[in-house]
Amino acid sequence: MSRARSAKYVLPVFAILSSAACATTAAEPDLTSEEQTYKAAIEAALVPATPEQIAQAERSDPITRANFWSNEYQKDPANLDITVSFLRALRSINSHDRLAEIASTAIAIHPTGYELFLELGRSFMAQERFNDAAQAFARSADFSPATDAAPLAALGLAFDRMEDHRQAQQAYELALEREPNRVSTLSNYGLSLALTGQIQAAETALRRAVEAPGADGRVRQNLALILGLQGRFDDMVAVDPNAPIRTVEANKAALRAMMMPAGRTYEGLKQLDDVLDEVERTPAAPQDMPAVPEAQVDDDAMSELAGEEDTTPSGGLRPKLRGSQNR
Repeated sequence: MSRARSAKYVLPVFAILSSAACATTAAEPDLTSEEQTYKAAIEAALVPATPEQIAQAERSDPITRANFWSNEYQKDPANLDITVSFLRALRSINSHDRLAEIASTAIAIHPTGYELFLELGRSFMAQERFNDAAQAFARSADFSPATDAAPLAALGLAFDRMEDHRQAQQAYELALEREPNRVSTLSNYGLSLALTGQIQAAETALRRAVEAPGADGRVRQNLALILGLQGRFDDMVAVDPNAPIRTVEANKAALRAMMMPAGRTYEGLKQLDDVLDEVERTPAAPQDMPAVPEAQVDDDAMSELAGEEDTTPSGGLRPKLRGSQNR
């Protein structure tokens, strides 16, 4: 077929298609005012929140914050940052089943999203599912940046809660390789060392914690506990001279009961909080005592993590954890 003859057939077809398109465009009805309003509302609802709106939501109460991030998640469920924020908000209201559901979906989309495993582990800790938490934290550590100590520090806490203090200490040490002056890790590491009878090493770690930027009264109280375990009550008072006398006396009484190795358990240390809380609820004798933070085994990292299977993993730390390779 010649080129001229081909053009003879092509041009009419093109003309037919063009006219059909014009007819379709012309036939498309205009949206009514109500439909336009509805369409605009839908488009507005899908616009991501502004930084100002996010900041305001983060300052809100937990329920409001969870609703905010639920809405943002519905707009863009594949967004990793939004999903992590939503998981944190769910954890803050103890919505652990919903958190597990969202995390499962998100991990399928972001299989190396270490923040997802970290939040899932923290949720398990809150439910006292320590073995599950340890697995999640180990996965988080595998995928986390070499400078992020949070997954390994959380893994240490999970092992401590399972009474596997040696493994816990290995995890803390790897975390401190990543971030040497991380106050919460140093504090938890020191307490873990104390639980295995390494009192001098515990004191060293806690003194480092006290001297690090960001240390607060809780860290000083943890150091006071370790000094008290050694019977150094004057030094214990010197660590926090503003502590009420009744708190110091409660520390002494509780610590004397823990002098024997059998008393050195996580729950044993935790019971000190109960003793001190009871002391604080008891009306003081004639003098007014200043209010100060009480001795607390769980520092900020411990209290934000929390989580049931009371079984110790049979193996050692995961061999491919970042930080274990001469970092």
